[in-house]
Amino acid sequence: MYKKFMRLAYVAAKRSTCLRRNVGAILVKNENIIGVGFNGPPRIINQCTEFGCLREAQGIESGTRQEICRAVHAEQRALLCDSSPQFAMLYCTHHPCSICARLLIEADVRKVIYSEGYPDPLAKELFEQAGIPVIQVFQSSKYYAKLKEEAGQCYS
Repeated sequence: MYKKFMRLAYVAAKRSTCLRRNVGAILVKNENIIGVGFNGPPRIINQCTEFGCLREAQGIESGTRQEICRAVHAEQRALLCDSSPQFAMLYCTHHPCSICARLLIEADVRKVIYSEGYPDPLAKELFEQAGIPVIQVFQSSKYYAKLKEEAGQCYS
């Protein structure tokens, strides 16, 4: 079942206008999608493709200083879609950052499935302390490459 939801996370990531990393997230509860998200500025703010990347301009290293970003993260958008995400699972193209980890823990999300890593050790520590399983799938596999390719075809 996780293959279907991961594929949809990659489809959601195609909506991202981030210049550094395209992230998609699907929030699932009882095998039903309750939230979909992608990273990018709030809907009334200029897109990164128009404005440029503040983090890139300032040379900010990946995994640090997430507050210096115009984007609403994919995980945050997915959480905003549903008023009761308790006991849900998150399928995400990338490991959540520590900001999103805190929100997911507080929302009582019970499991995170992701494909690509993200260099934020605090996020991993927070999930461990909360007892939330975080499982990486597809990394460095033929299926992973096919999944990304199929997601691109779905969106075009």
